[in-house]
Amino acid sequence: MTPDEFRTLALSLEGAVEDSHMGHPDFRVGGKIFASLSPDLTQGMAKLSPVQQADLRERYPSSFTPAFGKWGDGGATMIILAEATQETAGEALTLAWQNTGRKEVDRRSNQV
Repeated sequence: MTPDEFRTLALSLEGAVEDSHMGHPDFRVGGKIFASLSPDLTQGMAKLSPVQQADLRERYPSSFTPAFGKWGDGGATMIILAEATQETAGEALTLAWQNTGRKEVDRRSNQV
């Protein structure tokens, strides 16, 4: 999968927009990052739960790896673009979008 294919998948999710931080592209819903591309564009990142991360790593070990350090322990998952298919990356991005969107909906509900 290419970085452009990753970008297209991320932006196909409802309400998703592209922004950037620390010199690389990220993808947000409700102002919250749910995915990003690495500065060298060889990897993507999806904000998963630890359980979701473990499931994807078990099913697709060559495509997914935890992000470095505490981020990875919390579920941030790197997607190796050269190994991932649109289907597997799309699954991870959808989960990340759902996780982030749900948090945003919960946050807004608590403000009302």
